[in-house]
Amino acid sequence: MSEVSVTENAGGPAPAADRLVVLDHVNKHFGALHVLQDIDLTINRGEVVVVIGPSGSGKSTLCRTINRLETIDSGSITIDGKPLPQEGRELARLRADVGMVFQSFNLFAHKTVLENVMLGQTKVRRTDKAKAAEKARALLDRVGVGTQADKYPAQLSGGQQQRVAIARALAMDPKVMLFDEPTSALDPEMINEVLDVMQQLARDGMTMVVVTHEMGFARSAANRVVFMADGRIVEEAEPNQFFNNPRSERAKDFLSKILHH
Repeated sequence: MSEVSVTENAGGPAPAADRLVVLDHVNKHFGALHVLQDIDLTINRGEVVVVIGPSGSGKSTLCRTINRLETIDSGSITIDGKPLPQEGRELARLRADVGMVFQSFNLFAHKTVLENVMLGQTKVRRTDKAKAAEKARALLDRVGVGTQADKYPAQLSGGQQQRVAIARALAMDPKVMLFDEPTSALDPEMINEVLDVMQQLARDGMTMVVVTHEMGFARSAANRVVFMADGRIVEEAEPNQFFNNPRSERAKDFLSKILHH
């Protein structure tokens, strides 16, 4: 099982200061199911890592361990040099540093779009309300839903709601953004409006871990593609290399099924 990361291809691993998220021998079980098997993965500052693979390969679980929505059984995860905190205030602070965008938008239905984006700023970051509102409006503009600020989530399309969720995560000035299949609950015509926002974030240098089925996004936005199957990282490579010349049989098989239909 050959695993060559981009950082190594480029002449040795990245310096420690550039390593933002480091998973070291991470294992996770759900009952008898070994969903993450000895995962080693380093995400560098400003890097966009796209995680792909068949259903049930452990992609979402991997994503969710990075902000401790799932605990791990063994191994370690560090963010910016610090181990993941267990609970309490430290954990809340960590979650503010690690933005997360899910399949479902998880917006508060009884709060306006603007209030949704302000909430974390005022509650966790203790930002002054006027400043939080100003920042929220700027971010809503940035993701293309500025005109929807005073509406409630139910009045928005799925694509608009997901863009609000992205703005809400960005409002915390996260060090890294995790996207767990952010477009899989959307109607096809809304997928691109969300991917466009993510492409722009990638261009702006945001560190991102993206679990997705959108191979076009993986090809165009990723610095590195991580291919998972059966709870393991089978292969990681630059997108061109991965899509044009996958090394493992497992990846060849996966790509042949999804790229030729």
